[in-house]
Amino acid sequence: MAIPVETFFLDPHAQATLQARIQQMIAQGILSGRFRPGEKLPSSRKLATHLGVSRITVTLAYTELVASDYLTAQGRSGYFVSENAPEPMPKPSAPPAQDRVDWARAIGQRFTGGVAPEKPQDWARYRYPFIYGQADPTLFDHANWRLCALQALGQKDFAALTTDYYDQDDPQLVEFIARHTLPRRGIVADTSQILVTLGAQNALWLAAQVLLTQRRTAAVEDPCYPALRDILTQSRCHLRPISVDANGLPPDALGDAVDVIFTTPSHQCPSSATMPLARRHALLERARQLDALIVEDDYEFEMSFLQSPSPALKSLDQDGRVIYVGSFSKSLFPGLRLGYLVGSAPFIREARALRASVLRHPPGHIQRTAAYFLSLGHYDALIRKTGRVYAQRRQVMEGAIHHYGLEIAGSGAHGGSSFWMRAPHGVDTGQLAQDLRAQGVLIEPGSSFFHGEAPPQNFYRLAYSSIPAERIPEGIARIAGALGQTGLKADR
Repeated sequence: MAIPVETFFLDPHAQATLQARIQQMIAQGILSGRFRPGEKLPSSRKLATHLGVSRITVTLAYTELVASDYLTAQGRSGYFVSENAPEPMPKPSAPPAQDRVDWARAIGQRFTGGVAPEKPQDWARYRYPFIYGQADPTLFDHANWRLCALQALGQKDFAALTTDYYDQDDPQLVEFIARHTLPRRGIVADTSQILVTLGAQNALWLAAQVLLTQRRTAAVEDPCYPALRDILTQSRCHLRPISVDANGLPPDALGDAVDVIFTTPSHQCPSSATMPLARRHALLERARQLDALIVEDDYEFEMSFLQSPSPALKSLDQDGRVIYVGSFSKSLFPGLRLGYLVGSAPFIREARALRASVLRHPPGHIQRTAAYFLSLGHYDALIRKTGRVYAQRRQVMEGAIHHYGLEIAGSGAHGGSSFWMRAPHGVDTGQLAQDLRAQGVLIEPGSSFFHGEAPPQNFYRLAYSSIPAERIPEGIARIAGALGQTGLKADR
């Protein structure tokens, strides 16, 4: 990396010669840690012009710094910070600042306090990572994604990348979603009914902000996606948790006076239960009776490798009361942060205005790259490949689970990427997860998915999206062994 010439300034009050001042300026940059080994300095000509001194003065300063091992000269390539340069001096600890603000009173609304599943940043170094939502780099089509990114950076797309769309989205991506993605879920929508978001979570936030007030009631599944519960809590609406069963959200349990229903019918989060078609119709009818809206999070519908997915609620909706949330982050990679909302034009208009006030629109280059990756067929090929691998991993994991006598509490009828597990009564899976880390095993404790102050402690989730099939049996064996030890402790 080259050090920008603009970072160099001479001290006008220094008493030394120009050459000495330049040497001191560069040496201090290295000793402070601003300039790091291997970084390239500006050419002597460029630095001399910037500082308003002669080139020979800069050259002499560089030569002295080479002699003292601060810099190294690499032929015609120029001067670089030496790998043998003195290490930056440790910074003295600053006296603690006197914060005189009463933040307990100053903060008008709190956004902390939610209990999210813990996922270590260094999950990839663990040999048995049974954690949800992480991509397997061995499955992703890096080469074609790179080509699509380069194509998006080409002269042809320059205007699309550099133009400020204000509140609009990449037309190629929106068109693909309308013509190819949504029809696979039985959904017909025009471009005015689609809004691109920064992932499904951003879509859920937009929906909650537009639809809910302090006087309205939101029904949410229990257990549910923890981030959704935080979003609804922050909206200050009345929250009504509805316990799910083996078929997902039971419409008869909704009660009265519900304004918005949040549900995951295709793969209930986290149990992976799939809502049968009859219940989907019943839920739509109950929403009609309540005059309620439904926000359908259709995450992971692409991972239906066991059988074809059930029709989306949105495809069965005759009233326009279903708002559909989709995402490419799960099927491509989580860092993509690209999702979309589908709903009636008045709702999308308000969601678009809210998004514009916060971030205008998702980055144009990401949108255009995704549009090329989708339209050129790479996405479909990736989904087919991932489905085959997931099917194999699921089979291996299910066999290992049965072999070691573990209990499955829920699994997707159509596929998915995880199992919802139940440990014996009295087992704290939070502590179990901590014990397993020492053995290189990562699991996801389930308590954060439940509503209330005393959630069940014996549930956990095992995902197979980021662990090779050959490691699964040993990982399950370690979980079974740890469960045995934990069960003995609980009995005592």
